[in-house]
Amino acid sequence: MPAPIRLRELIRTIRTARTQAEEREMIQKECAAIRSSFREEDNTYRCRNVAKLLYMHMLGYPAHFGQLECLKLIASQKFTDKRIGYLGAMLLLDERQDVHLLMTNCIKNDLNHSTQYVQGLALCTLGCMGSSEMCRDLAGEVEKLLKTSNSYLRKKAALCAVHVIRKVPELMEMFLPATKNLLSEKNHGVLHTSVVLLTEMCERSPDMLLHFRKLVPQLVRILKNLIMSGYSPEHDVSGISDPFLQVRILRLLRILGKSDDDSSEAMNDILAQVATNTETSKNVGNAILYETVLTIMDIKSESGLRVLAINILGRFLLNNDKNIRYVALTSLLKTVQTDHNAVQRHRSTIVDCLKDLDVSIKRRAMELSFALVNGNNIRGMMKELLYFLDSCDPEFKADCASGVFLAAEKYAPSKRWHIDTIMRVLTTAGSYVRDDSVPNLIQLITNSVEMHAYTVQRLYKALLDDISQQPLVQVSSWCIGEYGDLLVSGQCEEEEPIQVTEDEVLDVLEGLLVSNLSTPVTRGYSLTAIMKLSTRFSSVNRIKKVVSIYGSSIDVELQQRAVEYNALFKKYDHMRPALLERMPIMEKTASNGPTEIVQTNGETEPSVPDTKHPPLVTQPANQANDLLDLLGGNDVVPVIQTTLPTKPASAGGELLDLLGDLSLSGGPAPAPSVPLSQPPFLLDGLSSQPLFNDISAAIPPMTAYSKNGLKIEFTFERANPNPNIAVITIHATNTTEADMTEFVFQAAVPKTFQLQLLSPSSNIVPALNQGSVTQVIRVLNPQKQQLRMRVKLTYTHKGSPVQDLAEVNNFPPQSWQ
Repeated sequence: MPAPIRLRELIRTIRTARTQAEEREMIQKECAAIRSSFREEDNTYRCRNVAKLLYMHMLGYPAHFGQLECLKLIASQKFTDKRIGYLGAMLLLDERQDVHLLMTNCIKNDLNHSTQYVQGLALCTLGCMGSSEMCRDLAGEVEKLLKTSNSYLRKKAALCAVHVIRKVPELMEMFLPATKNLLSEKNHGVLHTSVVLLTEMCERSPDMLLHFRKLVPQLVRILKNLIMSGYSPEHDVSGISDPFLQVRILRLLRILGKSDDDSSEAMNDILAQVATNTETSKNVGNAILYETVLTIMDIKSESGLRVLAINILGRFLLNNDKNIRYVALTSLLKTVQTDHNAVQRHRSTIVDCLKDLDVSIKRRAMELSFALVNGNNIRGMMKELLYFLDSCDPEFKADCASGVFLAAEKYAPSKRWHIDTIMRVLTTAGSYVRDDSVPNLIQLITNSVEMHAYTVQRLYKALLDDISQQPLVQVSSWCIGEYGDLLVSGQCEEEEPIQVTEDEVLDVLEGLLVSNLSTPVTRGYSLTAIMKLSTRFSSVNRIKKVVSIYGSSIDVELQQRAVEYNALFKKYDHMRPALLERMPIMEKTASNGPTEIVQTNGETEPSVPDTKHPPLVTQPANQANDLLDLLGGNDVVPVIQTTLPTKPASAGGELLDLLGDLSLSGGPAPAPSVPLSQPPFLLDGLSSQPLFNDISAAIPPMTAYSKNGLKIEFTFERANPNPNIAVITIHATNTTEADMTEFVFQAAVPKTFQLQLLSPSSNIVPALNQGSVTQVIRVLNPQKQQLRMRVKLTYTHKGSPVQDLAEVNNFPPQSWQ
């Protein structure tokens, strides 16, 4: 066969290809020639062919058929063959392939070779792709080379030892004797790799961390020599002596000084010297300063040193390099809770970053701006953030609006300012406001009794200007339904009242019902608002007509509302004023447990929990129906959620009778009604606490649900004296690293059962199994059948809403015997 072309020729030929198809054709021809050469066991040109194969592999073409040829080159006695063979092994093999096991003996022989360069090749290969088995077999040879006097081998052995420790951490102690004299080495390469090795050992073992803390003075001395030494051309970068080694030492000092007073004190002075003496005109100096800042923030440093670190980050914000500005914003965001006042000094620079063209910088600046908001600067910061909300890209609007809501709720100087700010957000970014904002805003407005007239007037004006922002329309509809009488009467002390007639208000709400811009949820708000106004306005006949029209609506939710409202106008008209009266002030959820210290932005306030009674989670009728719809089937009965009684028993009975007497047979999709006959146990013990504490040992607990880190476990107990009632306690735990908030457990059972679900202990499932949420279910089973239950779980995890359905059929039979 003719001699194959050289690597240079192949590269030149491939680069002349005008199209990708032409390049593929050239590669395929050359691969065919290389395969033929491999089949003929051509030892002369094997090295050249593997080198060409590696080049084609770098271009993205398959080269797996050259793996065995690499092993043959490694076994060769020629250094050039070994070099290409080891390079090929590092590129074409990894620890998941069985072929690499054949290399173990070759690497062991080469680690004991008489030539240091061959030993270096073996160390590089083992440190690159050695599996845990290879590392166990060859760790002894690596440890011997780590003690050798040859600096060329010692630096490579140190890096190889890092790989061995990562693969087999239990071999760490083997390298401990060899690390004693590593930091006293004068050679730059050995010193650098030694610091890398020590860092790896300290990160992986607390015992090693304690052992190496005595090296802090030695590391400080090395770093001081690097700063004070003059120009060294061999390791100088942009006028700074050995910046790579400086960064590595700073990282090791950060690990050694964390949570240790003595070590932190020993390195305070050198960190201050590095922070003040490092040149900032070049990127190299900025890299060292950044590592210095991270070290200062992680160790127990002095307060003055921390202020110096934050000032360095403040200077980074003025840098023209976008990467440096981004790094500064990210670092300030991490330190704002611990050094709030120092970060506040750079507030104007941070706010200026909101105008940056770079999306990443804008996002970090927005997050940091919200972290800086407190009671002293709330007006100024909100002005800047609302301006940003008005002009920012759509992907920022949802997060920015939520941040404004939270900040306003925490630090609002007055109720009127709070409502005006929220109105501004709704009119600016209403479509991007998250769903949970609407009920939160309604709660705020309800609790601000003195602002009802002002709020409903402002919201009515906003509705006249724009009905495309659905959250704004929903809040406005709710407020008009509640406080429409205040709007019409013109009672507003905060500003000049507007003159509005009842017909004009109803025209606006009816317009929302027929508008193409309105969502089904918005139409539901509007219809309910019109119904509420039937007790506040005199135009009752007009309202009756509107409600009756929607009794045959194609939207099932709207139809059900209209049918129920029609029933209120007819058979139950005497109950209508009581049912449609104004909503009471909504109490906020009280925190459980002892007095909590709530950390706010630069302020510490004690939070005293409400001791009246634990909050009860109410389940509106539409949520129960939604659960039935989602679970499917007509043989299930919804959960009956207990609430504190606010009406006399007779009124409650009338309400149940009202809901049960509705005839929905004419509708396209009838919704199941709440059962008329309530078992006795549903009417007593309306408490959120468990009713029985003695869990029967005869009934074993069961796991009902386990998915995505959330685990639901059922425990059982018998209700005395009624043997037909079983009490099930759910225990929800969370194994993930983030809390699961807004946790709601819902259930449905077949019609032969009756089910009562008491209020949960909390709506937050703590992370890492640090607590659980408990909730009691009472089940009446008169026929003693096997229980089937369908459950719906909703919660928020890492900012994302999660919803899941499950069916539980494996209840222990002895609970009904």
